[in-house]
Amino acid sequence: QVHLVESGGGSVQAGGSLRLSCLASGFTTSRNCVGWFRQAPGKEREGVAAIYTDGDSTYYADSVKGRFTISQDNVKNTVYLQMISLKPDDTATYYCAADHPKGGRCPSWSGLGEGYDNWGQGTQVTVSS
Repeated sequence: QVHLVESGGGSVQAGGSLRLSCLASGFTTSRNCVGWFRQAPGKEREGVAAIYTDGDSTYYADSVKGRFTISQDNVKNTVYLQMISLKPDDTATYYCAADHPKGGRCPSWSGLGEGYDNWGQGTQVTVSS
């Protein structure tokens, strides 16, 4: 019922930029919860950023704060992750996850994102030195 497709990944040099997109179908991003997560080889998945409901509530991991920006386009029903000043440590597969608010609150964006029921297939980001 809910389908998420990530795009925009690629290979860049350190200091470069990418914009990831998460296109949602069967789901209205402006009324729900969307998080970006990433997983590097051999490491656990970690929350990167989240945007909740009307877009006024955004959250970022300390490791990306000031470099990544999450936003949404309600017309396109798409959530973006603008990534600048990329570092090799940002190399990972990036996933978007979405869910409806539950009990008036969104699932926790930090950590594994285990509270999110809908996930995309991921897009690879590789940052070289």
